[in-house]
Amino acid sequence: MKYHMLRRDKEITDEETLKRILKTTQYVTLAMIKDDEPYLVSLSHGYDEENHCIYFHSAKKGKKLDFMRANPVVWGQALLDHGYVEIECSHHFASVMFSGKVSFIEDKEERWKAISLMNRQLDPNAEEMIANRKPESLDSAVIGKIVIDYWSGKKSQEVTV
Repeated sequence: MKYHMLRRDKEITDEETLKRILKTTQYVTLAMIKDDEPYLVSLSHGYDEENHCIYFHSAKKGKKLDFMRANPVVWGQALLDHGYVEIECSHHFASVMFSGKVSFIEDKEERWKAISLMNRQLDPNAEEMIANRKPESLDSAVIGKIVIDYWSGKKSQEVTV
């Protein structure tokens, strides 16, 4: 069943704004499910505008990977939190909700591209970091990719993105 946003005045429909939020946030929070058990995790990411996907990295073992391998469909949120407004019982924010399917990247070239994209999104000294990184440093990491198949955005009226 598809839902519509009740507060249309808060809806973000401009794709460039949705992309900007995904490229600006430091992390995304993912919801997953396995065997009727929910799990939620926040992780750093990089948004690839050209391929409309999110990259993330992880250790080779762990709960989130077990959940993703059992059920690769995830729901996520990227949030720009501008804070609570005292006395008004209000919060300034902009967010993107998305769904997609997780896959894990084996190709060395795509893995390097993904980690470089994440570095550029998250680190002000990314180029130096990338130049000093050796490709074999990725051997101990899993690189995941979430191809976004649905997204929507919402923001408080006071926030400009």
